[in-house]
Amino acid sequence: MSTIPAAPAESGPEPLDPADLPTRQPAAAELARTAARAAGDLLAPPAPVRLADVVPAPERVTPEPAADFLLPEDAVILVSPPARDVAEQLADWLRPATGYPLPVTDAGDDGSLLLTLSGAAASARPAGAEPVEALGDEGYRLDVTRDEVRISAATPAGLFHGAQTLRQLLPAPIESATPVAERWVMPGGSILDRPRFPYRGAMLDVARHFFTVDEVLRVVDHLARYKLNHLHLHLTDDQGWRIAVDSWPRLAEVGGATEVGGGPGGCYTKADYRRIVAYADRRHVTVVPEIDLPGHTNAALVAYPELAPGKIAPPPYTGTDVGFSYVDPADERTYDFVADVVGEVAALTPGPWLHLGGDEAFKVKGAAYTGFVERAQRIVAATGKTVVGWHQLAPAGHVDGRVLQWWGTNGDDPETAAAVRGGARLILSPGNRVYLDMKYAPDTPIGHDWAGLIDVHRAYDWDPGSHLTGVPADAVLGVEAPLWTESVTTLAEVEFMLFPRLPAVAELGWSPRATHDWDAFRDRLAGHGPRWTTAGITFHPSPDIPWPAMPTHPIPAQPSRTAVTDTH
Repeated sequence: MSTIPAAPAESGPEPLDPADLPTRQPAAAELARTAARAAGDLLAPPAPVRLADVVPAPERVTPEPAADFLLPEDAVILVSPPARDVAEQLADWLRPATGYPLPVTDAGDDGSLLLTLSGAAASARPAGAEPVEALGDEGYRLDVTRDEVRISAATPAGLFHGAQTLRQLLPAPIESATPVAERWVMPGGSILDRPRFPYRGAMLDVARHFFTVDEVLRVVDHLARYKLNHLHLHLTDDQGWRIAVDSWPRLAEVGGATEVGGGPGGCYTKADYRRIVAYADRRHVTVVPEIDLPGHTNAALVAYPELAPGKIAPPPYTGTDVGFSYVDPADERTYDFVADVVGEVAALTPGPWLHLGGDEAFKVKGAAYTGFVERAQRIVAATGKTVVGWHQLAPAGHVDGRVLQWWGTNGDDPETAAAVRGGARLILSPGNRVYLDMKYAPDTPIGHDWAGLIDVHRAYDWDPGSHLTGVPADAVLGVEAPLWTESVTTLAEVEFMLFPRLPAVAELGWSPRATHDWDAFRDRLAGHGPRWTTAGITFHPSPDIPWPAMPTHPIPAQPSRTAVTDTH
């Protein structure tokens, strides 16, 4: 794409006739602002953030050290109408710390998506700005000059990602919830950016321990901050059923009343789920619901014994073992249940995906397993959704568009590779790289170690495009970092396990492979510690990262928890 021309340089003032003074005061006021800024620039240090400090790493960064932009108190956000919602979110991020009003103003509707953050007297758009369709559905261009900051994109999603980059280019106190006395300066230059993979996500297990709607919304914000665009919700398991289903009401009423350790559990009403979906959608995050079948179903069997092979209700389960429960694959009533549940969840979910689980159904073997999966896949497809499932679905017959989520620890998996040759695409979630419930180190107070210890370096240092033997890069849809919650009980613990590994996974999904460099990444990531501290985000102060001196938000020490074997 061609470079968008910079705004023309300001010309000097024309000679003034005294009779003209009343009509020239706006120009004089602008000159006074320009003079004050120039004087300030002579004394001011350079921007505290470098243009290349962004996480995940942009595709191309072109610094202009003499073009730093100082955000003025009278700044406005100029937009064309399709960009207004992104502009309003950007204003919401910047207003608390700056204390500036930052009004959002219509720049005229010419069919483009152009968001310009500028001084009140600056023009909304330079002549000759070119379209950015070549950057795809999520790409953007960001230009910082002395006079303005301009984000251009072909879609609202691209504009949103550009706004997240802009947020990172301001000093760390921008994350403050209250006004801060700060020189709000951004480094000059341009960024051209687009994602490597279309699917970049994280999973939150709300079945083992229940998390409230507001807690889930905060996780959505964490994903959006680092350009992750999918939130996979593990909604059902042995310990709890978390989504209301009108046609089977006891699933939530009875199955939702338990969790690991014997806590009260909980469930989402349909209104709750719609709220999560709408909140995520505004942040360009797609919700992927998972109804785990045919195993991991004890909570459903407690609610509806007719689904159990022996038609006898099992006791509620609050432990962490796996593989013992399953719905009866030989009973037609089971498929009525699957169709009803999948149909209602699909109707609530505007995104294209519906996750069937399919893992660790150890007591449903061979043809019984593949027969169940093939029928369940057809039920999902009939709702108009694309089937996603853990890679244990691989032996079952293919349906159009099917996506397998691979969570193995050995990159040589002939069965999954064969499914790819049969048309399946993959989401990569290797358990020994991106399972965020794994401990960072032996002394990490929560988490497991069955897949190994995963420090930030290990989470970062692999390539999704070449990780699995016999699977070409173009079959990889993207990456996802799951967080299972057998030992994770609070939002603070969720954040502790996400940060700082989540940004590492985000960079693998977004950034070109050519930018992959551990030493550069760890230095860039270090600058985000003060941002998280200011925002009140709990994180692990990993010794891998050269953090600046700052306070952290540690989680309290936890008692040891039940060991979990090679499972998820």
